[in-house]
Amino acid sequence: MWYGAMGTFQILLFALIAIKIKANAPGAHTFPEIVLARHGKVAHLTYLFNGLATNLLVGACLVLGGSQVVAAVSGMNVYAACFLIPFVVAAYVIAGGLRSTFIADYVHTVILFIAIFVFGFLVYATSDLVGSPSKLYDLLEQASKTMPIPGNVDESYLSFRSVDGLVFAIDLFAAGFSTVWLDQAYWQRAIASKPETSVRAYLLGGIAWYGIPFGFATAMGLGCAALTGNPRFPTYPNPLSTAQNGAGLSSPATAITLLGQGGAVLMLILLFMAVTSSTSAELIGVSSLLTFDVYKTYIKPDASSAKLVQISHYGICLYALVLAAFCSILNAVGLNLTWLLTILAIIVGGASIPVGLILLWKRMSTVAAVASPWIGLVCGLIAWFITTWKRSGTITVETSGNTINAVAGNVTSWGVGFIMAVVLSLAFPAKYSSTDARHIERSNKIQGISVNASAAESPAEPATDDEKAGPGKEAQPASGPEPESFIPTGNEIVDFLEKKNMEPMDPVAVKKGERLAVGANLVFFFIAIILVPFSLFGSRYIYSKPFFEGWVVVSFIWVWVSMIICVIYPIMESTGALKEVSVGLWRDFRALFGGRKPKVTETNQTSA
Repeated sequence: MWYGAMGTFQILLFALIAIKIKANAPGAHTFPEIVLARHGKVAHLTYLFNGLATNLLVGACLVLGGSQVVAAVSGMNVYAACFLIPFVVAAYVIAGGLRSTFIADYVHTVILFIAIFVFGFLVYATSDLVGSPSKLYDLLEQASKTMPIPGNVDESYLSFRSVDGLVFAIDLFAAGFSTVWLDQAYWQRAIASKPETSVRAYLLGGIAWYGIPFGFATAMGLGCAALTGNPRFPTYPNPLSTAQNGAGLSSPATAITLLGQGGAVLMLILLFMAVTSSTSAELIGVSSLLTFDVYKTYIKPDASSAKLVQISHYGICLYALVLAAFCSILNAVGLNLTWLLTILAIIVGGASIPVGLILLWKRMSTVAAVASPWIGLVCGLIAWFITTWKRSGTITVETSGNTINAVAGNVTSWGVGFIMAVVLSLAFPAKYSSTDARHIERSNKIQGISVNASAAESPAEPATDDEKAGPGKEAQPASGPEPESFIPTGNEIVDFLEKKNMEPMDPVAVKKGERLAVGANLVFFFIAIILVPFSLFGSRYIYSKPFFEGWVVVSFIWVWVSMIICVIYPIMESTGALKEVSVGLWRDFRALFGGRKPKVTETNQTSA
């Protein structure tokens, strides 16, 4: 529940960034482009580094965690799995582009929910080993006596008061800002979405995502503890080791206990659907950073769209290779998914809040934008190493991944980055704003019209009427080449934006969207992060059977809500487009078998 709450909060907060992108930077392809236009090349390189580092760490969490589970469940060589997953994803991303990942995301999500429901109904209704929330409660009571948990109330599984859980929640709070606000994949989705749907998309996405860790872990995580004493459990009579839990093997162990070999296969399918879907987004995110922020910015600014698509394909292949090699190295030195999640914010947490403030806070200065991430990183590393040395006496993989040791570095890196962004902005308020037409056209202006190169304007702060029309300050069109029109390529990794999506969002809609996003964030924060968990934590309450049964029912209902949002709602929203596609396919099918040939119009010629 902590994992779901912390991750969802950052996704909901990103709705505010999404609406600022649509209002002030509709021409941007990546977030470092916005930084470049407002704060210059040093800041651009700073956030480019943090963006690439975040994508590499997030990708490693996906691929390393997935590979270790695949190896444990199937017997496949873990290093082969480290290379298989990113290269399979890279192949279909290159073949189909961004649109193919949207389709794959949907198909994978449907299969993922089918697997989740199979496991949920097994645990709560049909399995002879558990079969009901009441039986699950009884098994957890028994497990609390045979495998007590130090730090919990009465060392019980049925208490929300877990000291280790709270420490991990703090780690996740800091890491969540990094894995969302610094992940180009989230910016990519915000940029590609229609202005009127961008806020709603992130709010619905956050609500849907919350149900997955909450509902799935309630069934499979607690199911693992409940079934440990069963002779069909893979490690019976011993529980899973700390290393096995850290590698994410609790759910596969539950699946194997419930369904035997069939459970292992279903778990592998679920895992592959989740990991490949998420990895595809990371591949495209890194590809965009390498294409626009490395090649187009520093190597060939006037590159054609066709050339950019080619470079994006090279970037995907390069990232897949680097990611596979990186995960292999991490596995060789004994690191796992939990260790990466625990320390992630130490590395990139210092830049997570400053990158958001660049769009959300008009007083953010260039000195603050450049310096705060590096100060946060240095302070976080120092706090991490000193705390680990003082508490554990030595710095090893095990001690450095201890949640209490890591939380010192996470909070320091994240907090110092935040504080320094505010302090340095107030102490050094000067702002750099690019006058390079190529920077501004990509970060602030509508594709295909004249570019205003006034230094008074920036992506996050469009010039006011007084600044535009003041004495002697009439803005003039900038010299330089006109922006190149988009060229349909079939692989819209680069050219994925329709022109209408690049128009600045209506100011009235911006205000309405901001109010909706702020309200949703406040409600979620006070209920899901403060009221419910800390009431249960502070009261030291041990769940009664009726309360636990209600808890299980709520978690399972939330999974259904998530399924409706992710599977059914997109079909309802796209009924018109799906009808047109179906009619076109039917006509083509009839034409293939000698029927009447479809009438070719100017519209479908353009679509083709």
